[in-house]
Amino acid sequence: MGKKKLNSLSDLGGFIFSTNENEDFSAFAEEDQETFAPNDQHLEAHFSNKGRGGKTVTIVKGFQGSESDLKALGKLLKTKCSVGGTVKDGEIIIQGNYRDKIIQILQKEGYHTKRVGG
Repeated sequence: MGKKKLNSLSDLGGFIFSTNENEDFSAFAEEDQETFAPNDQHLEAHFSNKGRGGKTVTIVKGFQGSESDLKALGKLLKTKCSVGGTVKDGEIIIQGNYRDKIIQILQKEGYHTKRVGG
């Protein structure tokens, strides 16, 4: 397998080089985004099978908050649906077409959820 091609400096993972000894790097530190309350969140449940070899997945988009809270919500959904999945790029990806079940779970948790697509 070949190496991943780097397209920009951001692909290096936040590497900063400076010869200035007095440089303040605190402005470059990543800050956790504040997580909104569930009733202030508007999530979308999508169905997709593109780019996955025909395998179907349910994608939950629109979560606004910290990465740790997103991962916790993803874990809750995977546990309740008894399936695998992942959290990547601000989206929760659940294996299989579980849109209706996920919408019910999210609404019980207090999220505003919308069914998107077919």
